[in-house]
Amino acid sequence: MLEFLFTNPILFFIWAAALLVAITIHEFAHAFAADRLGDPTPRIQGRLTLNPLAHLDPVGTLMLLLVRIGWGKPVQFDPYNLANPKRDTAIISFAGPLSNLLLASLLAIVLRFVTNPFSPAYSLANIIPPFIFLNVVLAIFNLVPIHPLDGGKILVGLLPREDAHRVDLFLRRYGIFILLLMIFPIFGPVSPVSMLISPIINFILGILMPGAPVI
Repeated sequence: MLEFLFTNPILFFIWAAALLVAITIHEFAHAFAADRLGDPTPRIQGRLTLNPLAHLDPVGTLMLLLVRIGWGKPVQFDPYNLANPKRDTAIISFAGPLSNLLLASLLAIVLRFVTNPFSPAYSLANIIPPFIFLNVVLAIFNLVPIHPLDGGKILVGLLPREDAHRVDLFLRRYGIFILLLMIFPIFGPVSPVSMLISPIINFILGILMPGAPVI
């Protein structure tokens, strides 16, 4: 993405704006879900807002711009404030990816209307696709069932209690190492996580943006 800064600055700022929106919506959804489920921690910490500054992690954002792998500032919540910590943690975790997919779907509907050359908003046809793309990628990547991604917490929430405890303990110890092995193309030209999620991403993008290039 950073290469666009010198070759096509306008495109760079479009992708940067799309990145800000995707991360902000994702983290806000976590905070909103936690707040609705009874935990005031995100509200107290100022995370119940759509202000991007509240949700960006400086290092994580820089990594996204440089190598397209990064993170936002995690939303903290206290499971002891939740009525059903195991279930509600999974709901809070799922809220982030779900919000990205809902936003991507809404933008896809808008895109269908503005692609008409006679539409007064035709210029948006070149702006909306990066927003759809990044929201879908962020959602599917975070659904990979490994800590510290949302998918790890969702998996734990879906398992029976005894299995959930063992899996959670294992992923807390080794999840970050497994994730790093999956992210970097150590065993070939394509990373394992890319091989895992690219078909899913392409399938969703094929529905939302028919005829658009896929990854």
